[in-house]
Amino acid sequence: MWDILQAHYYGDLPDMQEVTYGAIRGMLETLGDEYTSFMEPDIARIFNEDASGSFQGIGAFVRMREDGKLEIVSIIEGSPAEAAGLQGGDLVVAVDGQSIVGYSIYEAIILIRGPAGTDVTLLVERPGLDEPFEVTVTRARIQIPLVDSEMLEGDIAYIHLREFSAPATAQMMDALRDLLAEEPNGLIFDLRDNPGGWLDQAVGVADLFLDEGVVLIERSAEGERVYRSDDGDLAEEIPLVVLVNGGSASASEVVAGAIQARGRGVLIGEQTFGKGSVQHLFRLSDGSELHVTTARWYTPDDVAIHGRGLTPDIEVPAPEEAEPGEDPQLGRAVEYLRTGE
Repeated sequence: MWDILQAHYYGDLPDMQEVTYGAIRGMLETLGDEYTSFMEPDIARIFNEDASGSFQGIGAFVRMREDGKLEIVSIIEGSPAEAAGLQGGDLVVAVDGQSIVGYSIYEAIILIRGPAGTDVTLLVERPGLDEPFEVTVTRARIQIPLVDSEMLEGDIAYIHLREFSAPATAQMMDALRDLLAEEPNGLIFDLRDNPGGWLDQAVGVADLFLDEGVVLIERSAEGERVYRSDDGDLAEEIPLVVLVNGGSASASEVVAGAIQARGRGVLIGEQTFGKGSVQHLFRLSDGSELHVTTARWYTPDDVAIHGRGLTPDIEVPAPEEAEPGEDPQLGRAVEYLRTGE
């Protein structure tokens, strides 16, 4: 086929790297599995930086809006982005004079990240200002904060985990030690919009709340493997509520599913995403990566959640338009811990 194209096609042909990547993607599409996927080298590098818990950049959480503009969702405390005066809600429309409107989120991040100590100039639109303005930020090595924690109303501990990347268990342990030192009467573990991450981190985090027993069952072409938790961890006895929603996926569902199946705590919120498959990462010769579905996992009571998700014990829908500070799911969790109902 390639010989025919070279001989007869009228127009420019892609180079062999583009052809190879296209062939890989076409082959994967025949599987009908969105989780068996291919990442080009630059994207694979970003993925692995994030999974490691640190990266070199400006220190902001971002998302790509439907209009093609990159929105800063929040700023990491103490980061170069904070020092430069960037704010949540700012829109980055150009990087070093190059427009990024319409780029994919990874294409934009590749331009913004760079070696610590180097500068990047962003053109920023800020709601309420008529004209965009430029901000020059000096990049640094950023440690990704995965955990937010606080005491609510004096006696309820709250801990939120963003994702299950490499430092998740260690950061959870540190936060739990500080919270439990306050002698709370209950604990709310917020896994809403947590997309998942590494399986070993899911097992490690689940073990913080569970005594000896099964965390999940994994089945693959090679057979069955059971992952277990042990006795003697930090938060095995405190009354527990886990908050979940449609953005709680994969490793989040492993942890929430184990806590629910073993009767350790109550799930409050909305139906979870329903990703019950495990991917193995293969690094290819040019730095690209192939993520291959190698197994499915099941809750301790042997229930499959793939394509279904977990149903909360107490369903509380999120309001379509919430007032600032309004969080009925969190409020219901506090009520449950106070009343037991």
